[in-house]
Amino acid sequence: MLSYKVISFLAITCLIGIPRARAAACEPIRIPMCGSMPWNMTKMPNHLHHSTQANAILAIEQFEGLLGTNCSPDLLFFLCAMYAPICTIDFQHDPIKPCKSVCERAKCGCEPVMKKYNHTWPESLACEDLPVYDRGVCISPEAIVSAEGPDNPYYQEFNKCIPESMPDFPMDSHNGNCRGTNNERCKCEQIKLVEKTYLRKNYNYVIRAKVREIRSQRHDVSAVVEVKDVLKSSLVSIPRDIVTLHSNSGCLCPPLNANEEYIIMGYENEERSRLLFIEGSFAQKWKDRLGVKVKRWDQKLRKRNNMKKKRH
Repeated sequence: MLSYKVISFLAITCLIGIPRARAAACEPIRIPMCGSMPWNMTKMPNHLHHSTQANAILAIEQFEGLLGTNCSPDLLFFLCAMYAPICTIDFQHDPIKPCKSVCERAKCGCEPVMKKYNHTWPESLACEDLPVYDRGVCISPEAIVSAEGPDNPYYQEFNKCIPESMPDFPMDSHNGNCRGTNNERCKCEQIKLVEKTYLRKNYNYVIRAKVREIRSQRHDVSAVVEVKDVLKSSLVSIPRDIVTLHSNSGCLCPPLNANEEYIIMGYENEERSRLLFIEGSFAQKWKDRLGVKVKRWDQKLRKRNNMKKKRH
């Protein structure tokens, strides 16, 4: 997993130019619609399996009308990241994909427009299998630091990961609404925790914790909790103490209330020694019987993972 700093460095590498001796697999972008992107080198086949840029041009041109509606500020970036993926020295064999949140923002804004004309979001551009922020390598507008400074439309100050114009909000899969920004009410996906869901989500940590405080800084919200018990920890050592759960947006999903005790399941960023409470995380007011169930489910998950390792 790479941090935003590393991804930013890779983006800068492309902007500055890749030495010819090592750039055999990369080629200059010749897709007119992607000329404004903050990278200028790509590699075929792309994420849609087009073998040449000429084929990619014919395919991406079908979105010109949709782009003209200005349905989402993320649409062009997302399309170019798919049709003309950024090519770097370190990722020539496996081009970087756009982040799942970028896809969801583009889809959330543009699919309603498409439905007016009896079209739906293409299956080839499905968001489900794209990397999730802070758990994989991916590229998004807010992650890029341009070597050319503020003249580039995607330039961001280095520490501003989520600017006002590009909030990191996913699509609510149940009612089709986008989670809003600023003062708009947060809408979260409802996760029903059963054994099948727990095994599929493969959470890194499970804790019993009492929420002490909800903190909001710029567009990031975090929860300060007192850990009462650690039911699972796979990457980061979790003390029975006050810890912070970090999100990547202006909403905590699911919501947490101060002075309430929860069972909380989420993901870990080993590089930063952080506990993440992000899209797909789970929280429910603590019940002893749920804690017992989770321990039993986790034993099954460990056995399944051990069996997979033995096969390989």
